[in-house]
Amino acid sequence: MSDSATAPLWRPSSQRLEHANLTRFHAYLEQQYPDELPVSGNYQALHRWSVSNPEKFWQAIWQFHDVRGQFDPAQILADGDKMPGARWFPGATLNFAENLLRGEPDATALVEQREDGRGRSMSYGELSDASARLATTLAEAGVTAGDRVAGFISNGLEAVITMLATARLGAVWSSCSPDFGYQGVLDRFSQIRPKVLVAVNGYSYNGKTIDVRERVQQLTGALPDLACCVTIDNQPECPWPEGSDTLPWHLALSRAPMSDFTPVAFDAPLYILYSSGTTGAPKCIVHSVGGTLFQHIKELSLHTDVTSKDVVFYYTTTGWMMWNWLVSGLALGATLVLFDGSPFAPTPEVLWQLAEEQGVTVFGASAKYYAACEKAGLTPGGSHDLKYLKTVLSTGSPLAQESFDYIYRDIKQDLLLASISGGTDIVSCFALGCPWLPVYRGELQCAGLGMDVAVLDDQGQPCATAKGELVCRKPFPSMPIGFWNDPHGERYRSAYFSRFAGLWAQGDFAQLCPHPASVELPAQQGLMIHGRADAVLNPGGVRIGTAEIYRQVETIDSVLEGLAIGQQWQDDVRVVLFVRLREGITLTPELAQQIRHTIRANTTPRHVPAKIIQVADIPRTLSGKIVELAVRNVVHGETVKNQDALANPEALAYFSNLPELAN
Repeated sequence: MSDSATAPLWRPSSQRLEHANLTRFHAYLEQQYPDELPVSGNYQALHRWSVSNPEKFWQAIWQFHDVRGQFDPAQILADGDKMPGARWFPGATLNFAENLLRGEPDATALVEQREDGRGRSMSYGELSDASARLATTLAEAGVTAGDRVAGFISNGLEAVITMLATARLGAVWSSCSPDFGYQGVLDRFSQIRPKVLVAVNGYSYNGKTIDVRERVQQLTGALPDLACCVTIDNQPECPWPEGSDTLPWHLALSRAPMSDFTPVAFDAPLYILYSSGTTGAPKCIVHSVGGTLFQHIKELSLHTDVTSKDVVFYYTTTGWMMWNWLVSGLALGATLVLFDGSPFAPTPEVLWQLAEEQGVTVFGASAKYYAACEKAGLTPGGSHDLKYLKTVLSTGSPLAQESFDYIYRDIKQDLLLASISGGTDIVSCFALGCPWLPVYRGELQCAGLGMDVAVLDDQGQPCATAKGELVCRKPFPSMPIGFWNDPHGERYRSAYFSRFAGLWAQGDFAQLCPHPASVELPAQQGLMIHGRADAVLNPGGVRIGTAEIYRQVETIDSVLEGLAIGQQWQDDVRVVLFVRLREGITLTPELAQQIRHTIRANTTPRHVPAKIIQVADIPRTLSGKIVELAVRNVVHGETVKNQDALANPEALAYFSNLPELAN
């Protein structure tokens, strides 16, 4: 048995292993390739097989999950030695919406809950009918395969209905949440020139109603290719003006339902997602029908163990890729829980109350959410009945080791805690959970099946255990088709393939965490993410991931969160730490010394900040990620472009012309 420092926090029971989707998938592979497969339960060996045999593996994903569509078994991967350039399932046809609407008609597909207490639900049959009716309306507006439909829309039933209606036609869906400012939405939608806009009139957040009708009116006037704007009465107190040249939602659903699904190519466009846009115009990242479907099915079924019996929740907005990921749970017949509002309103326990009421089995949120729950003193396992909860997911930023402790101590002991990491760039994950494997403190359990993940040093050599850049060495289906308006692929190649020729560089600063096999535990190759590679600090030439500092700072009760940058100083770089403290607390010399001592005691002297400065707020993107690069630009007197991409751009003012940084 491992010693206590490296002992797992959780291990799957024999019953969980026996009934896991991954176990059934392995049995299927054994039937197909009886002489090739490793022993069931050996995840590392299965992973090696999946990356060594990509055509067999991805064909098995199609057949095991009974994907609806047509493909030629002799044509699974073309130009497989090219990255980018590989083509998956050439000649195949399928429809995304058709594969998401296979659930039992009477089974619950969606449950919506808003912070103001309003709630609705919809069965698979109702969802299929509503999306088919809206598809007729979109077709009447001239939408055909390849056209764009844009949603300025909340996380509710209408968003899912509209996406499915769009996909039914073979068209392309793109969404922004209504907390985006006008310019932020325009920066995105003006590039893709949508034919139809579907928009809400407002939304509620933290007890306040925000009216967005003026933004919608501005958008309809600024998007020249719009043939139709469908309006949703999301907030009764913000009525749409009578006689406006728009189509109300109820009329958009009054058409006869469309009976057919438009078959499209495996690599036909499905989604356009956007980079944060804090360092330039947002990149419009185009994802394919087949790549998205197959990667999400693999991750939700085999890595997250979702079935038609599950109730899956993820706290997200329609402007974050986790919304797209969550919605794919429909392909497995699961019930999805959609929440719109603040995760701490009307009470701090609102999401855990929702989990209890709906019998949530898979609960997901950002790493910052769990840290905030702990800071708020929440003990969901004691205050709520979470008997159905079997898996907790975390992403958005590295999950601190202390949050692992908190989740197992104060939420539930017997659950799979999966910290997952990928991004908008691939609309999926490079590393995530596995129902076969133990959970170790601070680690992502494994690289995803079919993903040839490695960590490289600056010279491009593999790191066994040292920190370096996360890369993927072989093609995978959810690589983007490309960027919108990048006809020769120059911006696409520059974004991911310029760092290491022929390899996908994700931009994460990572570390492999090998665990040799023992009598009781399987071999395991975990990972840790230490922050973004472009935000890595380099004091004295030593590379430090910002997450290593945050993990320590946020263990201190007085500190709500921190943000670290490297400031150019006297021909070197010095570490500067900004902290947001609890209300009523001031950064005293004693507290600053406690912070420095905590960092030094648990990391290295190089991690200790030269300066610690209190700020009232920390800027973040609309999906909740802190923006180190924007703060670094402000500190160095450089312009921060596209501030509309930030949820709180006013916070940047706290970092400008600070006298503490002049000496």
